Amino acid sequence: MNQHLVLRVVTKLMVGFIILFALYVQFHGDYSPGGGFQAGVIFAAAFILYGLVFGLESVQAVLPPWVTHKMMALGVLIYTLVGIYSFFLGFNFLDYGALTPSHPEHGQHYGILLVELGVGITVAGVVISIYYAFVSRSSTSKDEEW
Repeated sequence: MNQHLVLRVVTKLMVGFIILFALYVQFHGDYSPGGGFQAGVIFAAAFILYGLVFGLESVQAVLPPWVTHKMMALGVLIYTLVGIYSFFLGFNFLDYGALTPSHPEHGQHYGILLVELGVGITVAGVVISIYYAFVSRSSTSKDEEW
């Protein structure tokens, strides 16, 4: 347990900064390079790092698999609801001007933020779920076969 003390302490410090950077990329994606996909991958990387250092059981105690499945559905739902909302108001699907018809520029900003938020949540959920699936597999090869 204590043989990797430095690695464990540094990981605990870094995870918070990685998540903070993911939030920065998420909410500044429309002004600079980045956005939902990149933020989702960075967010997932924080949990994958935590899992690599502390083990699968520890990371699943922090973020259970059922939460990642809900994240995937929630992200797609946010993305779809933005499009359906504009569609039912008589605009084209994903026409962000429908969000604030009196100020289409504001609607563009809100629409981009919402859609990128949906993409980020979905990507984070998918990448973390893929990590859980790979790590939870049992090995079928034996040491003698190498």
